[in-house]
Amino acid sequence: MATSIKTISALSFFFFALWAVFRMEQFPLTRGSGSSMCSWQCSKKIVGDFIEGLLDEKTLSITSADNERVLELVRNGSLTAVEVTTAFCKRAAYAHQLNQNILEVAFDIALKRAKELDDYYETHHKTVGPLHGLPVSLKGQWHIKELDTSMAYIGWIGTFEGQKGTGKEKRFESELVRELYSLGAIPIAKTTLVQSLWAGETNNNILGYTWNPHNQALSVGGSSGGEGAFQALRGSAIGFGSDVGGSVSMPAAFNGIYSFKPSHGRISFKGAANSSPGQMVIPTVVGILGPSVSALRLMSKSLLSTEPWEHDPEVLPIPYRAEAECQTTELPNLSFGIFSADGVVTPHPPILRAVREVTEALEAAGHQTIRWNPPSHAESGKIHPSITGADGRNDVVTNADLSGEPLVPEIRNMFANGIPKPTPLPDYYNATRYLQEFRARYQAYWRSTAPQTNTAYSSIVNVLDYTTIVIPVTTADRKLDVFDHKYAPLNEKDRVNWLAYDPEKYDGAPAAVQILGRRLEEEKLFAVAGRVVEALERYRLERGRV
Repeated sequence: MATSIKTISALSFFFFALWAVFRMEQFPLTRGSGSSMCSWQCSKKIVGDFIEGLLDEKTLSITSADNERVLELVRNGSLTAVEVTTAFCKRAAYAHQLNQNILEVAFDIALKRAKELDDYYETHHKTVGPLHGLPVSLKGQWHIKELDTSMAYIGWIGTFEGQKGTGKEKRFESELVRELYSLGAIPIAKTTLVQSLWAGETNNNILGYTWNPHNQALSVGGSSGGEGAFQALRGSAIGFGSDVGGSVSMPAAFNGIYSFKPSHGRISFKGAANSSPGQMVIPTVVGILGPSVSALRLMSKSLLSTEPWEHDPEVLPIPYRAEAECQTTELPNLSFGIFSADGVVTPHPPILRAVREVTEALEAAGHQTIRWNPPSHAESGKIHPSITGADGRNDVVTNADLSGEPLVPEIRNMFANGIPKPTPLPDYYNATRYLQEFRARYQAYWRSTAPQTNTAYSSIVNVLDYTTIVIPVTTADRKLDVFDHKYAPLNEKDRVNWLAYDPEKYDGAPAAVQILGRRLEEEKLFAVAGRVVEALERYRLERGRV
């Protein structure tokens, strides 16, 4: 089976009144000399050494450890849940002061829960679940008791999704949150997002624009950009975003972290706020953002162990299939379809270099690669908005009007001529039929590659309902990734995109690849992603790049 590697990055992507009382006075950004704030504002990069230089030794030790190691230390009693939660709350406070990425702070709630977990451990001499004491964060769409859920709308503050007097305000809990608590995980924050969810950047009238912590002149992506930045700064051990058109994959690629987007029906989205909430033809899915493939796998496996289908009828009754993962892991070699450009927009030089490096690493490891030439992704670019925008997105304007706030620049063009009229039902049916036909053609193409083998950009993934994992590969280098003045653009969109590339401006920005697997093959994809990471590490070691 061929696994398609698609390219994405902050460098080249086409698609489509602060209310919280932040309890951060315990962790001010003033450690060391009084020049910390100035150095933050003047620094291009605030991940890695910069933020870690602000932390005390214990906090750094805990927050820098792998998630599996942290959980092991909690299980054997070497660390308490309170110690782990305190360390991540400290780092999260610095991350927010540096990057403005938290909409709702849950430190007090988290520390209270951590103490409960420690008491349970002391009494029963065991953990409550596989994630006992692990601090997590969620995009500002999920409801956590005692916290607001604004979804980046000012008019939602103090309400339940814009409505007052429902009795649910700060009392309702999303299904995913319930599962996390039952597993022992501890939510510590809700992260920022773009107003309305409908843009590939992160900006709202509550916190403002969120910049990339790898390069503060660039975007974090969107709509889960706050979570992407938060994970890059290691504000929590692992985080959650939502994805209906690349909203998890883009921020992961932009911020140099890993992400996982399953097919619809594997992880519960029940009880989360959303835009166009009745649109289920291309449904929003939960995505996970974190520091490694193993961290993504552990979280997914843990969530499925709660049997979420017993609480959410939209979740398929499919437990974690370890046998499928093992079968893929045990294969001596895999086959990969390499998709470096879609014929609509050519990726920038750093992205093409990342794809070349991955391809060379896979081939050096003995894996097979073939050229991926599927049905045109330009079709996907037409199908996606015809479905997801069929209602005219009138809820966006309605929600903004609750407070009278303006629409952020990133989405104003959608309403330049007022609220679009909803698509007539017969036309919507035709768009749905086109979607089904496109999925069938893509599946047929995938199957047709079997004789060539031994064993795809953003909205395409949601149109197909395929599963994906993003893997960071390298960073842009102004000396290696020079501007090609001889390049002949494919079209006007490609010309605009190509001219936007500036080697100096993008220097240091992460570049990633996206691995695409077929629908509901999440376990296989975890195994495949592990093999890709393994091949990259060996390739770099052999060439002295580590």
